[in-house]
Amino acid sequence: MTAHSEPGSAPDDPLADLLHVFELTPRPAGSAGRGSSAPLDVFEGPSQWQPNGRVFGGQVLAQSLIAAQRTVPDEKVAHSMHAYFLRAGKVELPIEFQVDRSHDGRSFATRRTEALQNGVPIMSTISSFQTVDSGLDHQLPMAADLPDPESLPTLAESLAGIEHPAARFWANGRPFDVRHVPSPIFVRVEGAHVAHQALWMKTIGPLPDDPALHRAALAYASDLGILEPIFRRHGLPMSTPGMKIASLDHAMWWHRPGRADEWLLYAMESPTAVGGRGLAQGRFYDRDGRLLASVAQEGMTRVPGY
Repeated sequence: MTAHSEPGSAPDDPLADLLHVFELTPRPAGSAGRGSSAPLDVFEGPSQWQPNGRVFGGQVLAQSLIAAQRTVPDEKVAHSMHAYFLRAGKVELPIEFQVDRSHDGRSFATRRTEALQNGVPIMSTISSFQTVDSGLDHQLPMAADLPDPESLPTLAESLAGIEHPAARFWANGRPFDVRHVPSPIFVRVEGAHVAHQALWMKTIGPLPDDPALHRAALAYASDLGILEPIFRRHGLPMSTPGMKIASLDHAMWWHRPGRADEWLLYAMESPTAVGGRGLAQGRFYDRDGRLLASVAQEGMTRVPGY
């Protein structure tokens, strides 16, 4: 089965589609990077179909990380990434990734990556990689009072009966099985209006045993639902008429290795929203309670009447 049923449509196999967009193709080197005589490393990757016609931000985060990772030695692994969303990407166009080898040290390496479509930047990231080391070790604990993912409805079950292309895609067209605690806020906000929630998630099938790929998959997943606590706090469904939402910047830190094809808890909260912007923070835990990664994202949150 192919990843897509036809051009410009939802994927037949969302997981195969995810792995397809992770396969970046090397291109001829570009001009020298800023402050460097070394040429840029250039890669190209496809875009996933989305019902709104705009490239999913998590896809570009993951691809930017993969492009940067391919320019550092295997013994150095990603530990942080800071990204700015510059423009909305178009799903019908491929994306070019230009990687500047900003710094190579004994323990750390830094890469600056520009993602472009038709020569226009859509995302700018700086990623840092570190040789695995030992040191102090502590973490915030995972909440102990949350239901197991197996006891929660799937998105397909939660969105059953909603006849809308976006709802059908959220339910069946994504490569991750996502289950909300409490219930999703796509069409209504049930329960207390609080600025926190959690998602259980994993890919819908197994992934190859490549730690770098699992970090990239986690980067992809980190953009799923991260801004929802902002709107849950105000009792606003994501389908509120006239509401405009856009990711502005995104930061991620990888702490411990883990697998994106096993159940992970994405605990998220919003400490503040003001001036048409909202801040959200998240933490990924595995089922053993190990803190795998931390996330922060600020988004544009324009709501009529506010």
